[in-house]
Amino acid sequence: MAENCTHDCSSCSADCSSRDLRVPANALSSIKQVIAVVSGKGGVGKSTVTASLAAAMAKRGKKVAVLDADITGPSIPTAFGIHERATGSDQGIDPAVTKGGIKLMSLNLLSANETDPVIWRGPVIAGVVTQFWQEVVWGDIDYMFVDMPPGTGDVPLTVFQSLPVDGAVVITSPQDLVSMIVSKAVNMAKMMDIPVLGLVENYSYFQCPDCGKRHAIFGESRIDQVAAELEVPVLAKLPIDPAWAAAFDAGGIEDFPSEAMTRLSEELES
Repeated sequence: MAENCTHDCSSCSADCSSRDLRVPANALSSIKQVIAVVSGKGGVGKSTVTASLAAAMAKRGKKVAVLDADITGPSIPTAFGIHERATGSDQGIDPAVTKGGIKLMSLNLLSANETDPVIWRGPVIAGVVTQFWQEVVWGDIDYMFVDMPPGTGDVPLTVFQSLPVDGAVVITSPQDLVSMIVSKAVNMAKMMDIPVLGLVENYSYFQCPDCGKRHAIFGESRIDQVAAELEVPVLAKLPIDPAWAAAFDAGGIEDFPSEAMTRLSEELES
């Protein structure tokens, strides 16, 4: 709720754009950069990119955290092989820590069973994301990556309004409706005054391990054209890699070597 405001701005139709709705982080947290990883629709590998980017940034010596804001489809702990429940104290909730030192918070770390469905309405889900920001003792963090749910609903709105987001990375895939879908995600960020750092095209091609030829399984890429129309850069074009997906599912994302993610982390740091 904003200053001098008598209602919940996150769920109203009033013009609250001029009000600062950001909420403070936990008193024991100091987070320098917050980067939201978004997508216009599901199934484009957003969480895989988020986890891999966090791992690449940590390997560069940065203190990294991942806030899993995809409350109804949390998968970040799986990528890092984290399955135990989070703990807490009077100071707040302690995040899980991966073997590479990355701090995580996800609803899966608070649920009795990882497979329990989340049957909550939008405002409740959005409130949990705010709690992750306010009540988790993140400590000193150089880069926090927020794994957003797909689309432009309650949670993306809450993150953009409530957290001090420094920029958004938009994940997409080379499919027929990519222009419309990407435009929605990019335009939402722009409307919320969030800088769009660039586009990442996942599943861009498959490179034959025998002959080295690249095949456009999902059709020829149009990402350069779309990026030019939206006036944002293309940060990366990522291949279809079954080994990458397998590493995510097995909890070994930190061990998977990815030159593309290394280059992307360097791009975001520059």
